[in-house]
Amino acid sequence: MKQVFALIAGALLSFAASAQGFDHSHAAFTALLKKHVVVIDGGKSSKVKYVELKKEQPQLKAYLDSLSKVSAAEFNGWSKPQRMAFLINAYNGYTLELILQNYPVKSIKDIGGVFDNRWKRKFFKLLGEDSFLDKVEHETLRKPGAYNEVRVHYAVNCASIGCPALREEAFTADKLGAQLEEQAVRFLSDRSRNRFANGKLEVSNIFNWFKEDWAAGYTGFDGKTAPIKSREEYFARYAKQLSDSAADQAAIASGKASISHLDYDWNLNGAN
Repeated sequence: MKQVFALIAGALLSFAASAQGFDHSHAAFTALLKKHVVVIDGGKSSKVKYVELKKEQPQLKAYLDSLSKVSAAEFNGWSKPQRMAFLINAYNGYTLELILQNYPVKSIKDIGGVFDNRWKRKFFKLLGEDSFLDKVEHETLRKPGAYNEVRVHYAVNCASIGCPALREEAFTADKLGAQLEEQAVRFLSDRSRNRFANGKLEVSNIFNWFKEDWAAGYTGFDGKTAPIKSREEYFARYAKQLSDSAADQAAIASGKASISHLDYDWNLNGAN
């Protein structure tokens, strides 16, 4: 009888450990981000205290190791918001790790070279495979039909001043929609990178490099966004973020404003 009870107790403990599984709150990553990401300009931008984060690189590595332990089968059993939050956090976390591995550095583009592209360097494992940053972003997050979410461009961070702000918390499934929308509003409100001036829209080069994403009819990871069919139509939705002038907002809302692209600042988003 004692053996039966022991077996039952062991099974229950095993079930509890299995049920607990992966921490979808990404609490360990949030703790690091809250400590080392400095939000500036009313939340429109952010910088990273890399010198201080370097001292806690083991903690970052422990979090990233927890991501690497997730199998493809486990990942595929999660909800779409859980999968997307996981991938965004993985991209941002491994980008921070890449910077720390090469710190001090003036720009992420100074890492590697012609035959060692920093975005194609296989320096981590994810979902059971050797992986790289471009695979996470372009082959997974941006894969047509996977998430159909243009706001991912405001969520993944390339450790550069020109990039949308690195969020001061991890992305989580339960808040994903609100987090993505806040990132969109923050970035499009940043007049140093997106604005209506000189009678036209002057926007980040992100809208040039990935313009096909704004013409694909995407409805967002939850399918609740009105289909996005063009950049002009998209900017019309955020006219109030792009200008304080009612006349300018009307011009943007008309969908007829011409678009030009601003130079991208690849300098490191480091805090002094």
